[in-house]
Amino acid sequence: MNRRVVYTRGGPPADVLTVIEEPEPAAEHGQVLIRTTAFAVHRGDLLAVEAYPGTAAEPVPGGVEATGVVEAIGPGTRVAPGVEVGGRVAVFLHPGAWSQWIVADAEVVVAVPDELPDEVAAQMMVNPLTAVMLRREAQEHLAFGYDGFLVQTAAGSSVGRLVTGVCQFHNLPLVNVVRSDSGAAELRKRFPDVPVVATEHPGWADEVRRAAGGRPVSVAFDPIGGKLVEDLLDLLAPGGKLVIYGQLAEEPITVHASTLMHQSLTLTGATLGRWLLEASADRRASDIATAKQIALALTDQFDVAATYSLDELTTAVEHAVRPGKVGAVLVRP
Repeated sequence: MNRRVVYTRGGPPADVLTVIEEPEPAAEHGQVLIRTTAFAVHRGDLLAVEAYPGTAAEPVPGGVEATGVVEAIGPGTRVAPGVEVGGRVAVFLHPGAWSQWIVADAEVVVAVPDELPDEVAAQMMVNPLTAVMLRREAQEHLAFGYDGFLVQTAAGSSVGRLVTGVCQFHNLPLVNVVRSDSGAAELRKRFPDVPVVATEHPGWADEVRRAAGGRPVSVAFDPIGGKLVEDLLDLLAPGGKLVIYGQLAEEPITVHASTLMHQSLTLTGATLGRWLLEASADRRASDIATAKQIALALTDQFDVAATYSLDELTTAVEHAVRPGKVGAVLVRP
């Protein structure tokens, strides 16, 4: 039998997510059958559950990323290098990854380097690919130039720490922004050479400007949205760009048109869903290879907050949104 996580209506994930049983699936042409060893409960997965409209006629599968072992490859299926029966793989952007057995399209299955434990492999794609996507958003923005600074909020998050590591590797000047002094202290331990500012201080924006040392803040990354956006836009130099890649805030973004017009600012969004649809095959292959490199180089930044079983799904989901959580919540089905 196969146990998998599903929901039929939107709402609080701890209330609407359930585990159902069904016959074990089989791989057909173009597919790979994977026995799941671990998956991460990403905040984005839970937001999708909360925002689901109405009631579904059929159960909606949960999750988009997991790691496991290949049990079978469908007849005539072309797979990525290193993907073979008995080999460890990661599945990413596959609806239904929260399952004991996964039948995934071959194009979303990638081999896991032997050096990476399951704890890292379970979060090897989504967060590193997000960091790759954000770096490109910065480096392709003309206003970033040679002296521009980058600012990112939620810098203590799993994605935020990877972005910091990537910026250090590419010598991109960065100011990290977090909510609290305690979060700032923890981030300084990890990246002592990167300035950190806590928004719990009323003058935090001026602290960011001082940390930039008079250089223009050209690009900002933000997964929160809401009221914080106006403060971030005010930080940007003329021609600057704010990239929204999450929607953690409940309130909408309210920005007066003049804020964007008079400073020629750009406010844009970025998601891995768009990346998957718009990127060429060569770009996807290159980005996946880079994501693996990030996982290998920054393994110590892939923290695990806790690991649960499928029977403890509700506890795992509640833990995933707990304030102050550091690292991913994993489930071993």
